Amino acid sequence: MSSHTLSVLVEDRPGVLARVANLFAARGFNISSLAVGPTEEAGLSRMTVVVDVGHKPLEQVVKQLNKLINVIKVLELDANEAVERELALFKVRAHGDSRPRLMEIAEVFRAQVVDVTHGTMTVQSAGDPAKIEALRELLEDFGIVEMARTGRLALARGERGIRERVSRSPRREAAS
Repeated sequence: MSSHTLSVLVEDRPGVLARVANLFAARGFNISSLAVGPTEEAGLSRMTVVVDVGHKPLEQVVKQLNKLINVIKVLELDANEAVERELALFKVRAHGDSRPRLMEIAEVFRAQVVDVTHGTMTVQSAGDPAKIEALRELLEDFGIVEMARTGRLALARGERGIRERVSRSPRREAAS
């Protein structure tokens, strides 16, 4: 399965998230991660959408995203040219001898223990999505009671922001 990360700058209006998500769903694409939040500019939000495309071309969806009225800009982010981060909380079973081992694993991953009860520990980790996944795999051995992940956040590397970049959508490349 091929995964692509899109950074979508949108107007902060009711219904925009639903329209964007519906566009992917209507074309049979699975969104594996979605994070939305305000930007440095009031009235605008950034969506970071990670979509599994399989063998379907993503170009058509990017073109259609660009046509949505509340979408300002769409930028496909290459993993080598972007900074990607995620936040995760893991509530893990922790009894007796497992506690020191869990704390050791958390330290190796630069994660923090943010809550402790008689039977569980909650570990918080922020970082590269691959690091989060590696931590999750190790914590499974102890028994993950609950897990919450923010979804991937991503920004292109370099000096310029999304508004100053040229979109990689075929429509805009053809116009260049």
